[in-house]
Amino acid sequence: MNIRLGHFLFLLATLLFTGCIRKNFYAKTPLVNRETRQQLESNLSPVDSVTVQAGKHYKRGFVHRLFWGTHYRPLWAAPVTIPVFDMATAKGGLKIEKLGGGFQTTSLTLADKNGFTYALRSLDKDPAEVLPKVWRKTFVLNILRDQTSAINPYGAQVLPPLAEAAGIPHSSPELVYVRPNDSSFGEHKDRFSDKVFALEEKFNDERTITPALGNAIDIVGSGKVLNKRYEDDDHFIDQLAFAKARLFDLLVNDWDRHEGQWEWAKYEPNGENLYRPIPKDRDNVFYRFQDGIIPWIFSRNWAIRKFESFDDEFNDVKALMINSEFIDQRALSQVTRTQFDSLAKVLQQAITDDVIAKGVQNYPASVYKLEGETTKRKLINRRDKLHEAADKFYEILAKEVLVVGTDLEDRFEVNRLNDEKTEVIVKRKSDDKVVYRRTFIRSETELITLHGLAEDDKFKINGKVNRGIKIKIVGGRGEDEIEDKSEVKRGGKKTWVYDTARGTELEAGPTTKDKRKNDVRIHAFDREGF
Repeated sequence: MNIRLGHFLFLLATLLFTGCIRKNFYAKTPLVNRETRQQLESNLSPVDSVTVQAGKHYKRGFVHRLFWGTHYRPLWAAPVTIPVFDMATAKGGLKIEKLGGGFQTTSLTLADKNGFTYALRSLDKDPAEVLPKVWRKTFVLNILRDQTSAINPYGAQVLPPLAEAAGIPHSSPELVYVRPNDSSFGEHKDRFSDKVFALEEKFNDERTITPALGNAIDIVGSGKVLNKRYEDDDHFIDQLAFAKARLFDLLVNDWDRHEGQWEWAKYEPNGENLYRPIPKDRDNVFYRFQDGIIPWIFSRNWAIRKFESFDDEFNDVKALMINSEFIDQRALSQVTRTQFDSLAKVLQQAITDDVIAKGVQNYPASVYKLEGETTKRKLINRRDKLHEAADKFYEILAKEVLVVGTDLEDRFEVNRLNDEKTEVIVKRKSDDKVVYRRTFIRSETELITLHGLAEDDKFKINGKVNRGIKIKIVGGRGEDEIEDKSEVKRGGKKTWVYDTARGTELEAGPTTKDKRKNDVRIHAFDREGF
């Protein structure tokens, strides 16, 4: 059953198990005490902190929770005391740089007197913008809004000690409340008035390089990293650093790690350009979705599989990789099973029981009382099983692998070593340096796709074996040379060539399948994914 059908059935179920549309879905104020709001509006006496319920509008009765899940509704309704945000004094004084946010989050970029940037991001979400306009005034919107309760609103508070121990760059979010009609927000006053936010470091340019990033010279986004990686032959992603960050994502059950969820610290070792990942936007850690009848049905593999719940076990590693497939394919193609296993052990040793306990203590007291021990138990259990999840993660990645060149001239060498092993080497023509090397195992890998991109690339395939891995060559723009001297006796043709017929020199062998066409779209390659 495909995803569209799954969504259709999901919407059909809302007709059966949902009442009328709620015109005023959100609570009028997150403040617990109405008198406090009056005091804030009058400004007669200073108010430094307030007690809030970040999402008391998610509270529901037994029948609703049976069908749609309890999720984290108790946490959203828990009373939490947080400071009142003051633009003039926070972080030594902040000023607004720009309005931001995605389809669901209200966000501002703020800068301190030294230019260091921070994000002020709403704790609650509104998914209205993800729906077609025709549905935004229907019960469907209220259903989506209600399912925001699957997010742990305080989960991101737990992560800094864990990430610190793991050696992974991180922000340290602080909860704040923006007073009603705060004039310091200027034209954005109404949008931010009377809401709960997380204030956290925003690593987005050279101004935000901290000592924890070592000798980094800049911070850039994924779009720029990928473009530079493919334009030039001296730009590289630190794949081991990214692999460790992705295993950390598995640990905390963060399923939403697409390319837009990363910034990258840039380094210049030995005259090259190297990029290391900085995770951001931890909204979906510890996600809990599958505890209601309808969410459980529609998070099955045939429907909306990515909505995997945080549990003691890694129930579905594949689900946690769906949103990150694009960036994973491009930034993890060189990492071996042994390296993944080693990285898992590093994380297991670094993230001790004490580190986990310290992280969970970052929950507000009322939240810890409801969820603290459960979160701690699950994190410890998942850490202990992380090597198993890493192995599964590798197996999924290894099945089909992308090996991508650059817009400059590259040399691809494929050596069919024996029936089980195939070696792939990529050299840059400028100095004949090996920039990629990996030996693939036939029992793990079904397909290796080589993309030459632009300029005049050369591909050579050698080795005579009984069985082998399928190699797909996509030459790209330029006058490419492809020489297939390999032979795979069983299983059909194992070297498939995709390029334009004109300008491509092909020396085919008994294993070659010529798929060339007079259409430049045949060698298209998605570089950014946005």
